Amino acid sequence: MTVRFTAVGTPEEMRFAVVGTPEDRRVTLFRDAVVARGLAEPHVIPWRDVLAGREFGAPEGSLLRIDSPGEDARADALLRGPGDPARAGGGAAWYRAFMAGLERVTALPGVRPLSDMGEIGVMFDKRRCHAVLAAAGVPVPAAFEARSYDELRDGMTARGWARVFVKPAHGSSASGVIAFQAHAGRLKAVTSATWVDGVLCNSLRVRTVTDEAEARRLVDFLAADGLHVEQWFPKASTGGRAFDLRVVTVAGRPTHAVVRTSRVPMTNLHLGGTRGDLETVRGRPGLWERVLEVCARAAGCFPRSLSTGVDVMVGADWRSVAVAEVNAFGDLLPGLGDFSGHGRDTYAEQVEAVVGGR
Repeated sequence: MTVRFTAVGTPEEMRFAVVGTPEDRRVTLFRDAVVARGLAEPHVIPWRDVLAGREFGAPEGSLLRIDSPGEDARADALLRGPGDPARAGGGAAWYRAFMAGLERVTALPGVRPLSDMGEIGVMFDKRRCHAVLAAAGVPVPAAFEARSYDELRDGMTARGWARVFVKPAHGSSASGVIAFQAHAGRLKAVTSATWVDGVLCNSLRVRTVTDEAEARRLVDFLAADGLHVEQWFPKASTGGRAFDLRVVTVAGRPTHAVVRTSRVPMTNLHLGGTRGDLETVRGRPGLWERVLEVCARAAGCFPRSLSTGVDVMVGADWRSVAVAEVNAFGDLLPGLGDFSGHGRDTYAEQVEAVVGGR
């Protein structure tokens, strides 16, 4: 589906405002796309001002882009309290403060958000997002919720699952995610979270835990904020590396995609994943069309959001696909042009969609 917006004046009259971190690359790239289109430079509202309760505003009639509050230690402290920004956990507090901040910015008079606050809230709750996708018939792995290590193990046993992904309900960038398997009295937990002076922190190095007491400690700590547990979806591999795709949609239409390959269960590029060849997928008869169709259906679950980042997995059979997550702020794919041949990056594509009334 294509999302249609009511036209807002002529391009020359359009004004953008961005809620984000001024130093963040996302804000810079969006600003560059707006200016390159011949429009006025966007007004930036720092998340730290929003979260601290300070006064802020935007020009009357602004189209409001809501961006990530990440990459800002001060904003992180306001969201989940003082501490190391690299720490895992605290997702429930982060989510409550984030949603309160969204209410403040969307209440600004005379502005028009380009993403819906409620839809952003769903995308930032993996349990709710999964339920919305499943109800719409979007293929997703089977899942259940857990609030302790014992609930995790009991849920796996009841379903006959030996392998799962354990994900904090609120989080991004694989923070606190555990690829967990248990079979014949043995277990293995793969994660980038590690203890540093008694604090569980995210690192750039993935480690493997085989001791059950340590696995229990990890899961029980993260479970305080709620866990979303997904059945393991065996992914296709290329060159000895499993892969998935991040597909960006704009106005409901898939426009950009990157293949992410890895030798570990997490394919995130900051954890050692590498960009693969998109033709690996596009060259398979019927597969690329299936990927695009599923991503469009996933984006269609969020019709009031200009852009989404859909994480889609291709099965080991090279035919089945499943959506792992839908990201509200998943458009940071620098240097990547759209696959329809216009040469626009994800931000230029969004600006063009707004100018064109989509």
